[in-house]
Amino acid sequence: MSNSNNAAILIIGTGSLASLFGARLSAIGTSVMMIGTWPAGLEALKKYGVRLVDADGSQRAYPVKTASDTRDCAGARYALVLVKSSRTGRAAEQLAECLAPDGLALTLQNGLGNREQLAQVLGEGRVTSGITTYGANLLEPGQVRLAGEGTITLTSAPDVISLGRLLENAGFNVEYTADTSGLIWGKLLVNAAINPLTALLDVPNGELLDLPSARGLMSSVVQEAVLVSRALGVNLPYPDPIAMVEEVAQRTAANRSSMLQDVSRGSPTEIDAINGAIVKAGDEAGVPTPINRTLWLLVKAKEQGIRETAREKG
Repeated sequence: MSNSNNAAILIIGTGSLASLFGARLSAIGTSVMMIGTWPAGLEALKKYGVRLVDADGSQRAYPVKTASDTRDCAGARYALVLVKSSRTGRAAEQLAECLAPDGLALTLQNGLGNREQLAQVLGEGRVTSGITTYGANLLEPGQVRLAGEGTITLTSAPDVISLGRLLENAGFNVEYTADTSGLIWGKLLVNAAINPLTALLDVPNGELLDLPSARGLMSSVVQEAVLVSRALGVNLPYPDPIAMVEEVAQRTAANRSSMLQDVSRGSPTEIDAINGAIVKAGDEAGVPTPINRTLWLLVKAKEQGIRETAREKG
């Protein structure tokens, strides 16, 4: 699977969601370039393509181009940013080299501040943000399994709609909204309620609904975050945030959240950009967030414990 320039769409990242998007876009004949820094992921993608595992266990591979050097990806018209929020700065540097002057980068990342960080480097007109509730599990480098159908919500600007149509053609459910202010907070609430609890309890999303204490904590997380969002004047994209969170947990019941996948392999999580971001925003707005703060600190402690255990074994 040879590499070449000018892929029709560039994907920043080689993890679970990046692999899912790469497979579906490649499946409809789109030329896909995936750029990342994970050697095992790049090697597997280069050798086999993206291997998408269906619910019945069958597998099909879809060819993608790969790059670790920005010189291999210049002139991209569209780019999807699907890396951890801690790597957004690096993604912005890569896109400064790879994105065409009239190109558009769409971030579907978790957490707050990603679009703003990208726009600082690329300019406001070349960056847009959206939210997605799709779930995917990375089984091994380059091999991914869909863990729950979801939706992608984008702004209704004309150039964004063009990218949205491409995603629709690839089998994704895409919705549009004219009000962009609440999109990121809308996703933040979902991630804040589900991800840390799955990571701490080592359960897939759906099991949170079967545990009364966990379900209660989910509601408390959401209630705190709603108060913060209101204090900031944010209009959330759904009328009942708690019902929305539970709907996502049910729809992605088999999914092992990205945060659970991170702690399982000893990788840093996005807790700072999710519950940590809610705590910071709450502090600035004068809104207490004790439940979000507790989950934030517990996941940070779990990360530290995993690192210490790995260091002792090493």
